[in-house]
Amino acid sequence: MKKLATSMCLCLAIMGSVSGALGQEYLSPLALAADKGGNNLYVAEFTANQVAVFDIAEGKVTKVISLPDGPTGLALSPDEAYLYATCASPAGSVELVDLKQGTVTGSVSVGHTPAAPVVSPDGNSLYVCNRFDNNVSVIDLAARKETTRIPVLREPVAAAITPNGKLLFVANLLPAGAADAGYTAAAVSVIDTGANKVTANIQLPNGSMSLRGVCVSPDGRYAYVTHALARYQLPTTQLERGWMNTNALSVIEVASQTLVNTVLLDDIDLGGANPWGVVCTPDGEYICVVHAGTHELSVIDRHALHEKLAEAAEGRKSSESLNAMSYPDDVPNDLAFLVGLRRRIRLTGNGPRSLVIVGTKAYAGEYFTDSLGVADIYRETSTEVLSIVLGSEKDMSVVRRGEMLFNDATMCFQHWQSCATCHPGEGRPDALNWDLLNDGMGNPKNTKSLLLSHKTPPAMVSGVRDGAETAVRAGIKFIQFVVRPEEDAAAIDEYLKSLEPVSSPHLVDGKLSESAERGKAVFEKAQCVSCHPAPLYTDLKAYSVGTGKDRDEDREFDTPTLVEMWRTGPYLYDGRAVTLKEVLTKYNVGDEHGSTSALSEQEISDLAEFVLSQ
Repeated sequence: MKKLATSMCLCLAIMGSVSGALGQEYLSPLALAADKGGNNLYVAEFTANQVAVFDIAEGKVTKVISLPDGPTGLALSPDEAYLYATCASPAGSVELVDLKQGTVTGSVSVGHTPAAPVVSPDGNSLYVCNRFDNNVSVIDLAARKETTRIPVLREPVAAAITPNGKLLFVANLLPAGAADAGYTAAAVSVIDTGANKVTANIQLPNGSMSLRGVCVSPDGRYAYVTHALARYQLPTTQLERGWMNTNALSVIEVASQTLVNTVLLDDIDLGGANPWGVVCTPDGEYICVVHAGTHELSVIDRHALHEKLAEAAEGRKSSESLNAMSYPDDVPNDLAFLVGLRRRIRLTGNGPRSLVIVGTKAYAGEYFTDSLGVADIYRETSTEVLSIVLGSEKDMSVVRRGEMLFNDATMCFQHWQSCATCHPGEGRPDALNWDLLNDGMGNPKNTKSLLLSHKTPPAMVSGVRDGAETAVRAGIKFIQFVVRPEEDAAAIDEYLKSLEPVSSPHLVDGKLSESAERGKAVFEKAQCVSCHPAPLYTDLKAYSVGTGKDRDEDREFDTPTLVEMWRTGPYLYDGRAVTLKEVLTKYNVGDEHGSTSALSEQEISDLAEFVLSQ
């Protein structure tokens, strides 16, 4: 088999845990890059704040390069003189590593929690996703300075550029609109790199969220995006056949900047939860996807996939099809569509999030086992799978084990989902409404953040669980549909307790802006403080505030914490309010949750700025 060059369409993983709680005890490989000669892998070890240089021939780490913060993404310059590492912090940076010297020789300031660095083919520009600023930085590499920022949608976390360098495809993690509409989905933003502006936002199928990876085919014709495909409009009565969540790969035509179709990465009775990194092999033969929830590698015949998609587009049934579905609208619901086109390879490590191809082998960064998974994807039978530990093996703390279980879909019935499926941003919400059965049927509610959940009882929007401990155990039983040992729930409790608030992007140098300072006084004036006192910004009580409707009319709702409210939209129990200003105005008839009707437009803006700064 001829040796293949390293794939340059690798998907770069995003920040996936809280380093503060875990310290630097673990490595947590989160992103990978490989040189063209197939000699070295560069491994972003997130919780260790370092990059490891892994010699492929020797099968070991030969050097470690320290960084100021946890690295979330890596990219090599075309001449391989430099490695660019995005480091996650509110004042994010790109660290420039001189590979000849093996040290950091420069740094460029970017936005809040940067990830997914992508170098232009000519080596002149670097593009960086600023996750919590909702924009993309453009860096002039010769000048080593940021030249502009391009607004995108919500939480950009992955990006890939076309071979000619003209278009950048950006995967936004979450939906950006209201949750009570009939269509709620995240989108892929397309940036014209010549004009430095978005030319299209490609909406994915209804329920698409948790976009994690994107790559472009070697011929530049297609982009591929990994994501969850939630069936959020159904009551959560079962899991069979992807009733709640399925897992998908969306195919985008580059020339027209349109969605071709979306295929499911699950099987009929076995989910492939939490697809993350995606790459094409350099020869264009295969699309490879790692499943972070089920610890697998999917290897898809790319040409056969496009042939079958073309048949579906024309309403033709493939002669090899095992089912009756043959039209484009059927494809995103067809759990058998990839039968005969895809191999599922079980990895031996836990939590693969990043992926590169070197020669005939796929290398996956296995987050929770601090290891590299290795599989020969061109050997179609008896695939040998290895897991190479990157450092010394360590005992797993209760918090680390809880984080692993929170992200592990193999504990779920048929492996359809993990806790992180509905809480994809380190325990934060998925921006969807779900019809859980704990307060009746036919009254869906917006997913809550789990941050501070153990300090702010009761749990759930309607307060039907007396505390987070009860909710965790009910979630395992009624959402994962399994019975697990008590120590599993206790470990998840400890992980959730360890979550810490992320500094708001609305702060200026870590402090309230002038507008937010004025808003602080308005917060008192409008009597918001009576139900939202610091430091938790909730009085832990329930009220009917005039927002209930239909089956929830006159229902009392748990007073939510305002901590990290900037991150948890849409708002109100059914996600009908896209912005906080809508909560304070359009949806506060009668001043039932704050005396805001007499406030000026400036006061409303200042009040919103204060709340969003928490």
